[in-house]
Amino acid sequence: MSASPRVVIIGAGIVGTNIADELSSRGWTNVTVVEQGPLELAGGSTSHAPGLVFQNNGSRTMTEFATYTVNKLLSLSKDGQSCFNQVGGLELATTPERLAELKRKMGIMTSWGVESRIIDADECEKIYPLLNTGKLTGGREILGGLHIPTDGLALAARAVQLLIERAGERGVTFIGNTTVTGIAQEGGKVTGVETNTGVIPADIVVSCAGFWGRELGKLVGLEVPLLPLAHQYVVTTPLAELEGVNELPKGASKPILRYQDKDLYYREWGNKIGIGSYAHRPMPVDMSALPKVSSEEMSDHKMPSRLEFTLEDFLPAWEDSQDLLPALRSTAIEDGFNGIFSFTPDGGPLIGEHPDLTGFWVAEAVWVTHSSGVAKAVAELLVEGRSRTDLHGTELTRFEKVQTSDAYVSETSQQNFVEIYDILHPLQPKESPRDLRVSPFNVRQKELGAFFLESAGWERPHWFEANRGLLEELPAAWQAPERDSWSNMFHSPISAAEAWRTRTAVGLYDMTPLKRLEVVGPGAEALLHRLSTGNITKKPGAVTYCLLLEHDGGIRSDVTVARLEQEKFQLGVNSNVDFDYLRVEARKQSAADPSQWAHVSDITGSTCCIGLWGPLAREVIGKVSDDDLSNDGLKYFRTKEISVGGIPVTAMRLSYVGELGWELYTTSEYGLKLWDLLFEAGQEHGIVAAGRGAFNSMRLEKGYRLWGTDMNTEHDPYQSGLGFSVAKDKTGFVGAEALLARKAEPAAKTLRCLTIDDGTSIVLGKEPVYVAGEAAGYVTSAAYGFSIHKPIAYAWLPTAVGVGDAVEIEYFGERIPATVTAEPLYDPAMERIRG
Repeated sequence: MSASPRVVIIGAGIVGTNIADELSSRGWTNVTVVEQGPLELAGGSTSHAPGLVFQNNGSRTMTEFATYTVNKLLSLSKDGQSCFNQVGGLELATTPERLAELKRKMGIMTSWGVESRIIDADECEKIYPLLNTGKLTGGREILGGLHIPTDGLALAARAVQLLIERAGERGVTFIGNTTVTGIAQEGGKVTGVETNTGVIPADIVVSCAGFWGRELGKLVGLEVPLLPLAHQYVVTTPLAELEGVNELPKGASKPILRYQDKDLYYREWGNKIGIGSYAHRPMPVDMSALPKVSSEEMSDHKMPSRLEFTLEDFLPAWEDSQDLLPALRSTAIEDGFNGIFSFTPDGGPLIGEHPDLTGFWVAEAVWVTHSSGVAKAVAELLVEGRSRTDLHGTELTRFEKVQTSDAYVSETSQQNFVEIYDILHPLQPKESPRDLRVSPFNVRQKELGAFFLESAGWERPHWFEANRGLLEELPAAWQAPERDSWSNMFHSPISAAEAWRTRTAVGLYDMTPLKRLEVVGPGAEALLHRLSTGNITKKPGAVTYCLLLEHDGGIRSDVTVARLEQEKFQLGVNSNVDFDYLRVEARKQSAADPSQWAHVSDITGSTCCIGLWGPLAREVIGKVSDDDLSNDGLKYFRTKEISVGGIPVTAMRLSYVGELGWELYTTSEYGLKLWDLLFEAGQEHGIVAAGRGAFNSMRLEKGYRLWGTDMNTEHDPYQSGLGFSVAKDKTGFVGAEALLARKAEPAAKTLRCLTIDDGTSIVLGKEPVYVAGEAAGYVTSAAYGFSIHKPIAYAWLPTAVGVGDAVEIEYFGERIPATVTAEPLYDPAMERIRG
C-alpha cells in the first residue's frame, strides 16, 4: 500500500511494540496498539521472560531473526543504558556426543555468518568461574563449550517501554486495559477491532497476542496451531561470589549459560542466579484457569502469565544446578514460578495473513530471542509486500489440516518442549503421532519391511528390508563406503541396491505425498499464466515445469503444471502454502472478473501416485496396459489418460530420478490394485520397491533442485540454475519486471555442484564451505551418488567460484576437500530419461 492504512496491533508485548516501531519507522503512523493489560506491565510472556538471546539455530531464518534482535536492542537505549547486555553465550558439553553436536552447531553458525568457537574446559572455567570443572554426578565432566560472543541478555520489559515511547513520538497510539471481543469484517475483509470500549476501525489487524493467539484466532475462524505451556524459572538467594560484581540489580557480566545435557539454562541476576528448566514434565495450560489479575494488582510477581511454582517438578533440576555450580549449595530458591510460553508443532513461529480474511495477520509463538527480527519481517510484508528474510519455515499456513487440530498441536508441541535441548538428527522422525496419512500402498510397503520417515503427516518409505538380499548381488562399484555414525543414522546400504536396480532395471516409487492441486474453470489458464514463469498455454496433454515468484523475483515455489483439458489443470506443488496462495489468487481474479472464475482444490488425499522408473519400465507397463507408451505415443513432459489392467490412470512422462518412466496417477480406491499389477508385472524384470534414500541420491545426480532446501524466496531462477523454467519472451507474470533487473546484474551467489575429493566423506547439509581458507557459503543438499560412485553436495557459493575450483566443507570441525563440478553429474545428454 502506498498510503498509510489503518493498522491495529493486538498485544503490546515485545512483538507488538516492535511491529509498531518497525511500521512507524517506514512511515506508517496510522497505527493503534491495543493491550488487555496495563501498558507499563502487560502481563504476558514478555513481562516475565528471562531475556536470554542465543542466536544458535539450525534455521537460517531464525538465526537472522535473532541477530537482528541483538543489533536492534543494542541500539535501543536511554540514559546511556542499552536494552541488550552483550555478555555472550556459552553452551556446555558434558558428553562426547554433546561436544560433537557443538562442533556441528559451530559449523552451522559459520554458515549463517555468526562468529562462534569451540573452547576447552579450562577456557569455559575462565569465562565462567562458577563452573564445577571436576567430576559431576554420574561421572560426567565438562569437556568443552560453544562460545558465541555476540549473544546476551535482552531487557525485554525496558525495550517495550522504549519502543512505546519511540513509536508514540512518531504518532502511534497505544491503548492499555482494553479487551478485544471480536474482529469486525465485511466482504471478506477486516474493518475493525471490537473491544469492550467500542470498535477501532482498521484496514489491517495484526494478532500479537502471544499464548492468547489461539483463542484470538477462533474469533475469525482461524486455527492458530500453538499450545501454551508452563516453563519453570527460579531466582536464587544472593551468592557471595557475585557480591559487588554486577552494577545493576538485574545485571550480568558473565555469559548466559546452557547446560543442555540436563535441560537447563542460567543467567546472572545481579548477585543472584536465574535458572530456567525444561527438565520437567510438559505442563499444558488451561486458558480458562489463568489467574485473574486486575490492572491495579499487576506486578512482577503477579500476572496472568505467571503460574504457581510446583517445587516438586524443579527439585531434580535444583540438584543438577548445584552440581554444575557448586556455589549454589550455599543458596536457596528465593523466587520461583511456572511461566507461560507458546510452542508449535515444529517449534517455529507463525507469521502470515489469514487465507480467508483479507487484512488479518498473525505474528504468534514468537519468543523475545526473535522478536525484533520477526517484527521487521512483518513490517516488510505489510509495507513492501515481501519479507527480505525467507519465511517459508514460519508461514502461518505451512501446516496441513490434520496438523492444526487440538490433539495434534497438543501432542507435538509438548514433545517439542521435551526435546528442546535434545541432540536431534536432521532426518529424525516423530515417534508419535504416526500413521496419520498413508498412501493406498502402505499395507504392501509394510509387508516389504519399509522403514518409514514422516513428513507433513505422511509416512514415506526410506528403504525396504525386503531388498537386503540384493546387497549380495550388488556390483562392487555400486557399494557405498562406510559412513560415520552421524551420517549413518536413518540410512541403510539397501538404498544403494535400490538405486542400482532403478538404474539397471526398474523401480517402483510411492510419490503420493507430493501435494496435488486441481485448477478448473474458464479462468484457470489466465490464473496459472499470470502466476507462473512457464508457458502453460499449450494444448491439453502438455506438462510444464515452472516457478512461482515473489514480486521481487525470488522463488516462492516450483511447480509442475499438467494441462489435462482446456479448462482443467493438475499441479504438483510443495506445500499447503502453495495451495492457499493459489486459491486466494483465484478468489481475487474471480472477484475482479466473474467470467474468469477458477476453482483450486486439493486432491492429494483422494488420489495417489506411483513413479515407475528405469530402463525396463516400458517392458513392465506393457504387460498390463495396451496403450501406446512409446516415445511417439507419449513424449517427454507430456501426459495422457491410459488404462492399466482396467484401472483409469493419468500417465505423465516425468522422472525425478533421471530414468525412463512415468508418474502414474489414479484415485485412491484403485491405488492398491495398481501397485499389485505393476509389482507383479515387474517381477521377471527385477522390479524393486524403492525408497527416499535411493530417490534423493538419484535426484542429486541429475541436479534436480528441492525447493525450500536448495533455493527459496531469497534466490532468483538464474542464480539457482533454473533459468530454463522462465519461458522466453514471456511477460506480465508475477515478478517478471524484477526478474529482468536481476538478470541484468550478476548475482553475488550461485548454486554450485560439488563432489567430495576423497570419494568417501558424507555431509548432510548446512555445513559451511570455505574458499581459499575463508568461509564463503554453505551446503544445501547432499547425498552419496550411488551411480557416480562419489559423494555429492550442492552449495551456495560466490559466483566467481567456477567449475574445477577447489573448496573445503567443514564437517564436525574437520575440513573436507571438494571440487566444484559441472552438472548434471549423471546422463548430461538426457538420453536415458528421454528413452
